[in-house]
Formats: sequence, C-alpha cells, structure tokens
Amino acid sequence: MSNDRLLQNVVSILLMAGYNVSERCEIRPRSFDLMTSNQENLLVVKVVSQIDSVNEDVAWDLDKIAKHLGAVPIIIGERARDVPLERGAIYLRYGINAVSPATLYDYLSEGELPLVYASPGGLYVNINADKLREKREKLSMSLGDLAHALGVSRRTISKYEGGMGTTLDMAMRLEEFFDEDIVMPIDLFKYVPAEEAKTPAALASGHTDESKQEKPEDHLRSIGINVHELRRAPFHAFAVYEDETILTCYGNGAKSVQRAELIGNISQISGTHSLCVVSDYSKEKKIGKTLVIGEERLKDVEDGEGLIEMINDTK
Repeated sequence: MSNDRLLQNVVSILLMAGYNVSERCEIRPRSFDLMTSNQENLLVVKVVSQIDSVNEDVAWDLDKIAKHLGAVPIIIGERARDVPLERGAIYLRYGINAVSPATLYDYLSEGELPLVYASPGGLYVNINADKLREKREKLSMSLGDLAHALGVSRRTISKYEGGMGTTLDMAMRLEEFFDEDIVMPIDLFKYVPAEEAKTPAALASGHTDESKQEKPEDHLRSIGINVHELRRAPFHAFAVYEDETILTCYGNGAKSVQRAELIGNISQISGTHSLCVVSDYSKEKKIGKTLVIGEERLKDVEDGEGLIEMINDTK
C-alpha cells in the first residue's frame, strides 16, 4: 500500500471513531503527519509504511510534542524489517508505540486493547503478577512447585511475579494451568514522556548577546517566554507563557504563508495558539488562526501577555 493510501486509511479510521483530524503535514521535514483529537485524547500521528524508517530525530520530536501538548504519540505502519505488523500487537520505535491500521481500528472502534508486544526474539505478553501470585498461593503452591509443573526454573516464576513479561506460549500454559485469564491488556494510549535535559537559563529580560544578531526565539526568551525547540516538526518551537502554548515558526516568503496556514489548523486541533515570524515582513496579520508578524515588529512586543493579546486581537 502506498503512503498516501495508508494515510487515507488512517484518517478514515480516526474519523469513524469520532476524532477531529488536522490537515496533512506536507511541509518537509516533518516528524508527524496528523494531529487529531476527541473529547478525551489528543494524538500526534506518524504514518509510514516501514516503521523502521522512523529515526531518532522524529521520535524525539514526537516525544516532546506529547510532553508539551499532553498528547499521545503513535506510529501507524504496515511492516517492520519487511515483516507485516501483527494485528493486536504493539511495536516500539525509540520508545514510541507503533501499530498496524487494523490494530488502531480494533482499539478505537471496537474497544479491543492489544495483548501482545514485540521485542527482540518474538512476541510477548504482560502477566498480571499479583493475580499469578494470588492463584499460586490459593493452591498452596510454592514457587518451586509451579516451576516444576510448568517445566521452568523457580527464578523464572519469581520474575513473572515481579512483573517480567513472557512468551505467548508460556502465557497460554499459565492460563490453562489456572483456568484463569492471566495476561494483561496493553493501553495503546498510555504514554509517559521522557524527562527533558536541563538547558541553560534564558538571558534576563533586556539582556542579549550583542555579538550575535538576535533571532526571534532569542527575543521571545528575553521577554519571559520559554521556548522549546523541535528538530523536524512543521513548526519550529513551542513558546510557552504561563499556561498558554504557542506553536511557533520562523521563515520568509511564500513558504511562511503555507506553514502559517498549516500550524493554524494544527493549533485548532490541539487547543493552542500559533505564531509565524517572517524576516522580510514589517506588519502583522492573521492567516487563519495564525498571527503572522515581521521580525522587527516582534521586537516591539515587551512581554508574553502582550504577545498573547496580539495573537487574540489581530484580525
């Protein structure tokens, strides 16, 4: 299946499940293809045929977007190392969940949680450790007794009760032995972002390094706005002031207009503001939801509150 058809398939699944879906991100480089939301979840979606093509920079962006927007990052693909993704299985790419369109459909439309995750060596499942221990003790079996019955070591049973996953075959043997469901489903939308490395404190307001030409992001930091830069996203950074988040891009010429339209659409889905700073422009105006402002005009903005007011007020 071509990437375009794959993307259309994913969009159809999301729409059927009641999600609002952003425009496709056509601007390169792009670390995600869609932003989509319903009343409960905000998803940042990367759609690729081969999940192995997702590199570290893309995963880094997906993680940071998830952190700053309270979103869930997800990769939708068809194959891993030329092998089709199994339906009902979760794969990991740099810590980001990757699934097939069929698995996404089952989760969103049928409420079926995946049971299996891929790891080096094959497919595995998570064991309900507390339930396993409870069932074993209810039968007055020691760790050694259960290990002998299953043909494994006592240490292996101890690891299962400590939370270690196991193979599908062993899980089925455990469930047959106790005549009870032991496998724990996996919540596809449960995600914990990585901790961010500490960065040097921003220069105090009104103080910049005069040996370098001030960039838009430098001015934003100088007026008390936290700027968190991305690597390959269609917007260049998150600008955060108090509890307000601004999707921010920089550039010049016609491409900035295209980017402004796109991030305005994304901001509508994500419930944020959007800002495009243009080097060869001297005014400010709105393109969709996005404030387009010249670099020199931006320097007239004295604080974060003033920028938010400008974004909200400019027609």
